[in-house]
Amino acid sequence: MKSYQEMSKEELLACKAELEAAYKEIQDRDLSLNMARGKPSSAQLDTGVGLLDALTSKDNLFSEEGTDCRNYGVLDGIVEAKRLMAAIMDVKDPENVIIYGNGSLSIMYDTVSRSYTHGVAGCTPWCKLDQVKWLCPVPGYDRHFAITEHFGIEMINIPMLPTGPDMDMVEDLVSKDPSIKGIWCVPKYSNPQGITYSDETVKRFARLKPAAKDFRIYWDNAYVIHDLYEDDKDSLLDIIGECEKAGNPDLVFEFASLSKVSLAGAGIAALACSKANREETLRTMTIQTIGYDKLNMLRHVRYFKNLDGVKARMREHASSMRPKFEALLHLFDTELSGRGAGSWIAPKGGYFITYEAPEGCAKAIVQLCKEAGIVLTKAGAPFPYGKDPRDSVIRVAPSFPSAEELAVAGEVFVVCVKLATVKKLLGEAV
Repeated sequence: MKSYQEMSKEELLACKAELEAAYKEIQDRDLSLNMARGKPSSAQLDTGVGLLDALTSKDNLFSEEGTDCRNYGVLDGIVEAKRLMAAIMDVKDPENVIIYGNGSLSIMYDTVSRSYTHGVAGCTPWCKLDQVKWLCPVPGYDRHFAITEHFGIEMINIPMLPTGPDMDMVEDLVSKDPSIKGIWCVPKYSNPQGITYSDETVKRFARLKPAAKDFRIYWDNAYVIHDLYEDDKDSLLDIIGECEKAGNPDLVFEFASLSKVSLAGAGIAALACSKANREETLRTMTIQTIGYDKLNMLRHVRYFKNLDGVKARMREHASSMRPKFEALLHLFDTELSGRGAGSWIAPKGGYFITYEAPEGCAKAIVQLCKEAGIVLTKAGAPFPYGKDPRDSVIRVAPSFPSAEELAVAGEVFVVCVKLATVKKLLGEAV
């Protein structure tokens, strides 16, 4: 198969005519499909609906330590929920864990907000500093970037490598610039590329020597148990343990949730950190809340029971997700491999496939898809300020559509990729 780059102008014009005809036929179907976000499908949510029956009015509503979960109190969460989330996050001591509400994004927002208004570890609140900077591995998670942008924090792109963020760059910047206060990380099956940080990368994070005492690693372990393959899954070192070994116990905040494990809008979320970070966090939480929903914590523990119960549920999720990923990747291999129309990574877990189109084509492909009835994540979203310097990265989210809808969306995506690539090579506006 010839790549488009190897074709003559006449051949490219012929391809363009065929593709435009195919695209017109697609537009005539009046499609309306959405692959913009990594939402669980209805089938996935059905696997967790039994959670709603885990507690009834006739059940014992007391925690194992005797707390009446209907009442106020227990700011850091009931002990059995802390134990469950510690096991999921591979955190050795459940006392390092605080249990929150349904999503980890709000914990991250609160942690940045607290640092901005009241400082970290006795340091000057960021709102009183002339400049605050943040490191952002790219492509990355758009909602992370939205938080730091919301607080007016200057974001610096850090390239992602197959082993994780470019640690040479991270170490150099962090050690020299005291205005750098944090870095966003999705260490296992990164959003959106599906890369898992190598052991050496994790150890280098733990050994960082920041110029700023209040620098923290924001370790969003969102996909720690979201493996697609039981017999071929990535492993990740425990960052909290590595930081303790390196003599940097306060360097990291780790976040996780059950939002995409039980029910997406009704999970529980957790923060794991050192004793000093925990105490500082709880001092603010004492002002902020009387406590989070302990009944929801209790029903999650009663439903899953332990880590084995959670893993059993995740195997059900994988059986739903895996065919969708494989179908889309097979389509890319069949229709786009060798065409010179882009590249992609086949992840072993997580929620996304990253398609890297030829430079200057991502916005055009996303727009062509939109005009054909397929909504994708906005081009540029995986970068701070929505600015992809090469206009090439597209985040594809296969989870929400049905298998039938995904097949149609994949067909449309392939036609749009080919058409944008050919037009680019012909020097036409894309």
